[in-house]
Amino acid sequence: MDSVSQFVLGASVSMAAMGRRVPLWQSALVGAACGTLPDLDVFLDHGDAIRNMTLHRTETHALLWLTLVSPLLGWLIAGLFRQQPGWQQWCLAVWLTLITHPLLDLMTVYGTQLGLPLTDYPYAIGSIYIIDPLYTLPLLICFAVALWRRGERGLRWNRIGLTLSSLYLIWSVVIQGVAIWQVKSDLARQGISTDKILVTPTAFNTLVWRIVVMEPGRYGESYWSLLSPRRELRVAWQPRGENLFREMKGDWYAERVAWFSHGFYAVRENQGRLYIADLRMGEDPAYTFTFDLGSPERPAAHPRRLSSPRPSLKNAFNKFSARL
Repeated sequence: MDSVSQFVLGASVSMAAMGRRVPLWQSALVGAACGTLPDLDVFLDHGDAIRNMTLHRTETHALLWLTLVSPLLGWLIAGLFRQQPGWQQWCLAVWLTLITHPLLDLMTVYGTQLGLPLTDYPYAIGSIYIIDPLYTLPLLICFAVALWRRGERGLRWNRIGLTLSSLYLIWSVVIQGVAIWQVKSDLARQGISTDKILVTPTAFNTLVWRIVVMEPGRYGESYWSLLSPRRELRVAWQPRGENLFREMKGDWYAERVAWFSHGFYAVRENQGRLYIADLRMGEDPAYTFTFDLGSPERPAAHPRRLSSPRPSLKNAFNKFSARL
């Protein structure tokens, strides 16, 4: 999720865990810092764009490592605030704050390797967009009121914010399940394979969902709306570039993107150069993560990520309205 959501979630979780043992501003400050801590790995440069993408949300998001570091952080924080006898409670607050960060990231489609070092599988539920105001705003508003009201009333408002945001996450999973069921039924009626499909929300909402269908030699995109669930899906097909991918067989970068995207990738050629796109984020023709692999004869030593143009707010709203 975005940094604002993680900042507020961390602060809210810490406040709930510490209760009235310390001033709310102290627990909020610690929670906000710990909630932001795992994402500092974004500042690490691993040498190329593909490594930077696939090595984000790795060790700093692993549940085991976060659990092991929590007692040390809790002890240091207790010493900082001269509350050494209460370091166990700080450990619990820090641990809850740290692990809720990757668990929230898990809800997005990006991929979070929270099982390290046992497995580097990039887990992703994909039921919520990376920025969703309906998740963040209730949490943020209740958090602000909690700091203003303070005391037991403040804690009550904080619990309300956590409850509302958690219910929204549950809603996103439920409606994703409904969307998957409807989409599979519609595709089956059209004679389209449903063996490999992705259903994930479009930007800033859980009303319009984007569908990616993978078939041999091609992939398709479509959209499903909660407000018109029985409208027949119109699938726009594009070549997947399997022959081009085979030309890069053995190339670490190409195979890394294919692995990280769970097979939702496509390769295209332009002026003798090959480009691979992670189809899970963005939409045709501008995917968020598209990389220049060079050519089969001269693979890129350091693949670069192509910039994806952002549509104007007017065009984005018009698309959303039509799909809704």
